[in-house]
Amino acid sequence: MPTESTAPTAANDPSASNGSAALGATELKVHYLNASAPALDSVSMTVPRGSFYAVLGPNGSGKSTLLRALLGMVPHTAGQVHVFGRPVSDWDRRALAREAGVVTQSESLAFPITVRELVAMGRYPYLGALQSETATDKEAISNAMRMCDVENLAQRFLSTLSGGEIQRTRMARALAQEPNVLLLDEPTASLDVRHEMEILELLRASADDGMTVFLITHHLDLAARFADRLLLLDRGRVAAEGEPQEVLREETLKRVYEWPISVSNDPDTGVPRVTPLSTSSRSSASSGSESSSSSSGSSSSASGSRP
Repeated sequence: MPTESTAPTAANDPSASNGSAALGATELKVHYLNASAPALDSVSMTVPRGSFYAVLGPNGSGKSTLLRALLGMVPHTAGQVHVFGRPVSDWDRRALAREAGVVTQSESLAFPITVRELVAMGRYPYLGALQSETATDKEAISNAMRMCDVENLAQRFLSTLSGGEIQRTRMARALAQEPNVLLLDEPTASLDVRHEMEILELLRASADDGMTVFLITHHLDLAARFADRLLLLDRGRVAAEGEPQEVLREETLKRVYEWPISVSNDPDTGVPRVTPLSTSSRSSASSGSESSSSSSGSSSSASGSRP
């Protein structure tokens, strides 16, 4: 499916090669073993440094695979991936961990661990074997816990927390790394309204301060409100890429999500507002319109036959 905007991609944007891009992919293809179709097919994209970049798309469209591929966590069968201008394969894993913080959809821990201990794991890239935390490490951990509102949970075991509390703790761990780029896969899925907005405002402020944010989300409205650029994936291919108003178009969204959708301008935020419609109400409206047209036509005919 062709891309609907002419925004720069890693294939044609010089910034991808000169290092001014934080993340970039060129004609990227990932094909899992025994899969009938590639998870990613000829995907090209560029995430500028210091930008807030959101990735959208239906379930199974390749969003999580793209995040993993950008970090070298899954092999790609074709194309190129760069992190800060260098092929991802050239990065030492510990060095890459200093640059990139990651919050995946879920993870499992095989041993009991407290909130504070999990957040402290974010300092792993900076600590040697058996090295104690320095004052710098402790400050980074404390700041991250404060920003994610988990200070009061410090000594609680993860097994006693709600899904939202666990997600905020994992977010704090990523921030404790003090990364230059933060990649997140649906980080607000389990959060209430207050904590969701706090996290998104934190990410927006972080991008404004120079951190690069790469966010996967299903919240189209919030992506439009907080992100600088959007990437819309459909069955492993780029359906659209660009600024929110370029990507969130009714016809594009209807085709990609296979559902009736209305897009209007939100008067409060000034960005596109996406409203999924009811198929039954759409059918009723359509039938009512046809019925009205038919009645109008009959009435006109009858009127025309009067003497």
